[in-house]
Amino acid sequence: MTKIDEIYMSEALKQAYEAFENDEVPVGAVIVHNGRIIARAHNQIEMLKDPTAHAEMIAITQAAAYLKSERLLGCSMYATIEPCSMCAGALVLARVKRIYYGAKDPKTGACGSAFNIVNSKKLNHRIKTTGGILAKDCGSLLTEFFRKQRKRGKK
Repeated sequence: MTKIDEIYMSEALKQAYEAFENDEVPVGAVIVHNGRIIARAHNQIEMLKDPTAHAEMIAITQAAAYLKSERLLGCSMYATIEPCSMCAGALVLARVKRIYYGAKDPKTGACGSAFNIVNSKKLNHRIKTTGGILAKDCGSLLTEFFRKQRKRGKK
């Protein structure tokens, strides 16, 4: 883990805090291309009433629009939690070069925890992954959110 990885993950965490403030599961993501953040997003599932409105999916759409391409060649994603199978599959299809994530997701993580979609030999693209970047901060935010939700009788 490098200092620049921590800087980019901090930007993803800012997005996660925005989700937290909007009563969304606090996940944030940024996509970096040539050393520049080209997409920033947070979960918007509740707001949009859309089960696909994960931070990673929204960031992929933004980055594709920015690059004017369905291929995110040379791009890296920084996500505050290990991407799920939907997001991991989309990242493979987009040909993202690297995924960096904060907290592991032992229940639904698809970068090696529950599944390993991003490195499946059955697919024609594999993604290098690095987990654990600012993991404590990322995990603590999720823990706080769900603790708050349980107190309110939600989730």
